[in-house]
Amino acid sequence: MRNLIAILRGITTDEIKKITEILLSAGITKIEVPLNSPNAFATIETLVKNFSGQGIFGAGTVLTIDEVKRLADIGAQMVVSPNCNVAVIQQTKKQNMLSYPGVMTPTECFTALEHGADGLKFFPGDIIGTAGIKAMRAVLPKDTNCMVVGGANIDNFTEFRQAGADGFGIGSALYQAGDSAETVAQKAKAIVNAYDEVMR
Repeated sequence: MRNLIAILRGITTDEIKKITEILLSAGITKIEVPLNSPNAFATIETLVKNFSGQGIFGAGTVLTIDEVKRLADIGAQMVVSPNCNVAVIQQTKKQNMLSYPGVMTPTECFTALEHGADGLKFFPGDIIGTAGIKAMRAVLPKDTNCMVVGGANIDNFTEFRQAGADGFGIGSALYQAGDSAETVAQKAKAIVNAYDEVMR
C-alpha cells in the first residue's frame, strides 16, 4: 500500500463516490475528508459504506475526543490532526483507529509517539522544510512513519524523501473543491507515478 494520503478538503457527499473510485483506480488507498468540509461526517460515512475493504478511510482536522468517538461510530479507520493533542491520540487508539497527529518540533514528535501515534504528520511541511525533516528524522526511532503534509507535491517528493520522509499527505495538489473528475484523475496519475519513482 502506497504511503500516500489523499486530503479531500471541501469535497461534498455527492462527489465522494466518483472521486474515490478515481483515486482507488490510480492506486491511492488512504483517503481523508477534513472535518471542515461540508457535511464531513455524512461524506465519510458514505465513503466507508461504499468502499469498505478497499482502502483506509477517515478524517482530517480532527481536534476533539468527541469527534474521534463520532468517527469510530461511523466506521472510520484513520484520524489525522493538524496538532499534537495527547487526548485525541489516546482516544483514537482506544477506538482502534490509526492516529496521525500533526507535529512541528522534536518535543511534539516524541510526545505523539509515546502516546501511540502510528505516524507523524510533519505540518506544515513547506515551513519545516527538508532541513527540519532531516534533523528530526536523525533522532527519531528508525521505524517511525514520517509523513510530510502541507506543500508536498511532485516537484519536491525527491527532496523530502532524501531528507527522510516516508510518505506524503496531498491536498490541493491532488484535489480542490470544484475540480472535475478528469482533473483529479490526471493529478492522481501524476502523483502516483512521481511517488513510485521516488520510492524505488
